[in-house]
Amino acid sequence: MAKSKKQSAGILLYRPGVPEPEVFLVHPGGPFWKNKDEGAWTIPKGEFDESEDALAAAVREFKEETGFNIMGEFKPLVPVQQKAGKIVQAWAIQGNINEANVQSNFFEMEWPPKSGKKQSFPEIDRASWFRLSEAREKINSSQVQFLDQLIRMI
Repeated sequence: MAKSKKQSAGILLYRPGVPEPEVFLVHPGGPFWKNKDEGAWTIPKGEFDESEDALAAAVREFKEETGFNIMGEFKPLVPVQQKAGKIVQAWAIQGNINEANVQSNFFEMEWPPKSGKKQSFPEIDRASWFRLSEAREKINSSQVQFLDQLIRMI
């Protein structure tokens, strides 16, 4: 039996802004992403398997990565495939949260590599609101498609 591709589900939170709408993006935590900025930001998202509903996974991941529960009218976006092959499903929703109050959960990994030492890192180390034009520079290149879909939607 063929192994299914990894899937993630996430939320593209947006709010009206002047002169353009803003989107909420997060920056991955951990040593690999520490000094990366442009192209490193992402919508809050995470992996799920076939036993879990994709939207439920997106809402759960948003809570795990930000500490905020998100509710409202979720508008489905067309899934995108990232460079490594992972399929990302996403929903847009209008809302507003204070990025200064974001609290991420943590993960453990061996660091430095082959040291035998485990260290704990936040899943996300920063969160911010970006105007759509700036978000295009910050977001993972495959997720720019979500921004394009959002523009057409609103």
